[in-house]
This record gives sequence, structure tokens and C-alpha cells, in this order.
Amino acid sequence: MRNKILLGIVVILTIVLIVVVVSVKETYFEPLPVSEGETPVIIRLLDTSTNTINELNLEDYIVGVVAAEMPASFNLEALKAQAVAARTYAMYKKETRNLDYDLVIGTSDQAYQNNKQLLDKWGLSFFTYYLKVRDAVLATKGEILTYDGNVINAFYFAMSNGYTENSELVFQEDLPYLNSVPSAWEDESLNNYEYTKTMTKEEFCTNLGIACDTIEIKDIVRSDANRVLNITINNQVFEGTTVRSKLGLRSTDFEIELTENSVNITTRGYGHGVGMSQYGANGMASEGYTYDEILKYYYQNTQIEKINV
Repeated sequence: MRNKILLGIVVILTIVLIVVVVSVKETYFEPLPVSEGETPVIIRLLDTSTNTINELNLEDYIVGVVAAEMPASFNLEALKAQAVAARTYAMYKKETRNLDYDLVIGTSDQAYQNNKQLLDKWGLSFFTYYLKVRDAVLATKGEILTYDGNVINAFYFAMSNGYTENSELVFQEDLPYLNSVPSAWEDESLNNYEYTKTMTKEEFCTNLGIACDTIEIKDIVRSDANRVLNITINNQVFEGTTVRSKLGLRSTDFEIELTENSVNITTRGYGHGVGMSQYGANGMASEGYTYDEILKYYYQNTQIEKINV
């Protein structure tokens, strides 16, 4: 009897999943609507996995970016802020990149997932999450951030260590709208806010390209946001961003502990630290801040404008 019940449940779930897939294909794989008289902005997107360039309507692209870059469980106002930041970043690249493509799928630009990939990721939650992300994109349709009338380079990242960072300390470009601000919405209460990565001394030295007879760490210089700017290891000076990259660390706010056989590196936050913190945006939204207030907090003295189409 129990086996029959279990079999019945499996059959029902299978039918539900088939209905979901069919409904998704028929209803949600269509492009977002374009208003009468509107000229859609086209994004040329390079997929390095297939080495192909695909053309997408900007707003359809932003749905896939928001869904890939930010948890769909986040507050709607945070998702709206992400939509504007992602759209701004896309338009900045479209205006400044003189290549056959505007953006690359991946961490070098922005993550992007199409609807089939989102269905695989979300499963039966697809309807709920897709509509939520879609609503965030449509509610901010065509909106971008500008500074002195120009589209900004809208960097964003996952989670701060309590502060964002000045752009020139990470990207060697002093952008007046990307200065360090407190981001008090991230702390130890968040999962993986503080994370310890352990490696052997040999791995540590090999990745940094240094001799490993002994390991000596000194002269650590930190920014006002407590991120490592420079650190001397075995008499070789490294930038904090270089150490993060070579060792695969979550952020440049790190501390190194040497034990007899290993190296333990504890980081706080996740990402380069410049621009909008996604977890910070969600924290602000949970306290009642609107998406435009979130954006103007992380991108100082900017304006929200509509794209001219």
C-alpha cells in the first residue's frame, strides 16, 4: 500500500513538472513586451563557452542578469536596485567598448542566465522567482544612473565588510561617485560573512610565487575600509588585490594565520568592495529604503534617468 502511495506521489509530481515546463515554454520564454513606437536597445552578448555573439533586447538581458547576480529571494526593492545597476553597467559598456560585442557572460562583466537555465536552477519556484525578477526589471524599465549627464560605471559586488571601498584603491580609477561609504547591514549574522580558507604552506607559496623555506609576513597596510592595500611576504610587497586573486580569496579584508603545517586566511565580506553591496541593498530594503534611495546611497551624487530610445 505504501509503495502504491509513493508511486502515486511520484506520478503526480512528474505531471506537475511537465505542466510547469510546458507552461514555462509557452508563457515565459517570450521576450518582454515592447511599447508601440519604442526602439529597443540591443545588447551584443559574447558567450565564451560557445564563442558566439548573440543579440538580445536590453530588458530581456537585464532579467537574466538580475536573476543570475542576486538571489531572487531578496527584497523587491533590492532587486529593482540591482536591475538599474546592471542596466547602467550594460549601457556603460555598450558606449565605451569598441569591439564586436558589448558584454561578456561571466565575472569579467556580468553573469547572465537564460530562462531554461533559470528553470533548471529554480525548479518549481520558477514562476514565483521569475515573475518577481521580471516585475523588478519592468518597474525600472529604461532607468540608468548618470553623473554629470554621463552613464556611470556601476560596479557592484556581493557583500561588504561593513564599508565599501574607493574605486581608485581597487581599479586604479578615481570615480567621484564610487567613494567608500559605511554599509552597516552586513555583519556576522550573515552566512559566510566571515570565512576561513585553509591551504598548505606549499600551496600558499606556489600561488604567490615565493620561496617557502620560511614564511614571514609584515608591513600590512590597510585602507580606511580595513581592506589590505599592501602586504609584505618574504620581503616581497604584494597588493591586497593581487593576493586575493592569486589565493582565490573572497575579499581583500583578510588576516593570515600561520600554523605548523598550514596557512589559515580569514576574510570578511565577499567581492571587490566597490559600488553597491548586494547584501547591503537587501538590508536597506528590509528596513524600508526604496530602490532609488539604495542606489543614491551607494553611488554618490548620481541621478536616475531614462535611456533615450
